[in-house]
Amino acid sequence: MMIRVGMAIVLFAVLAAIVGPSVSPYDPAAQELSRRLEGPSLSHPFGLDELGRDILSRILVGARISLLVGLAVVSVSSIVGMFLGSVAGYFGGVVDDAISRIVDVLMAFPGILLAIALVAVLGPGLPNVVLALTVIGWVGYARLVRSQSLRAREFDFVQAARALGAGASRIVWRHVLPTAFPAVVVQATLGMAGAIIAEASLSFLGLGVQPPTPSWGTMLDAGRSHLFDAPHLTIFPGLSIAILVLGFNFLGDGLRDRVDPKLVK
Repeated sequence: MMIRVGMAIVLFAVLAAIVGPSVSPYDPAAQELSRRLEGPSLSHPFGLDELGRDILSRILVGARISLLVGLAVVSVSSIVGMFLGSVAGYFGGVVDDAISRIVDVLMAFPGILLAIALVAVLGPGLPNVVLALTVIGWVGYARLVRSQSLRAREFDFVQAARALGAGASRIVWRHVLPTAFPAVVVQATLGMAGAIIAEASLSFLGLGVQPPTPSWGTMLDAGRSHLFDAPHLTIFPGLSIAILVLGFNFLGDGLRDRVDPKLVK
């Protein structure tokens, strides 16, 4: 049940992000200053913001940005983490120690604070947000794949491949990594939720997507000064973040139960 709810939410968000901005009757940047802060109505279901822009149209564009950031961060982080984690787990020794110490150093810092520091140094903007979140995101995948590789290298079929003269790269690619892939899929699904929250947080602080490009985080920041006279400015972007993150968490938990029930214990 949980996985179905999560999948439905995620699929709806993806569909809305793909076709929503194209079919929306309003330009997300179009302003109607005479109707600024107007509440929800039939013509504008989510109301208008402080510049008279349609909030629903901006949320649809913001969904596209959130999903793109999450997908980019998870893709790069998982690839880097799987490579380094499999190398550390399979070869061990000095290689394992070096990679593990880097992972320990990065995990010693709160992830969002490190991301804020990196974006502050690199400058605000979407590419720098993706880079900063990737720098802190790969460590979780590396630790996960390392533990799976340590276990997999002792399997009989891996020992047999080594005895038959298979090279280390072939063993890692063909035999070790496939054993870790189900766990990585679960981690990636949950990582999408984390990346969406992190992007919204950075945009809320003014370090992410810059105006006038719509982002759920910047929309929340803009609505802070209108919490009482126009609460719809924060309610709808906040609900969008909460529902999408909840959907990815449901999907990740459901996949975890299906793929590897032992992880639940």
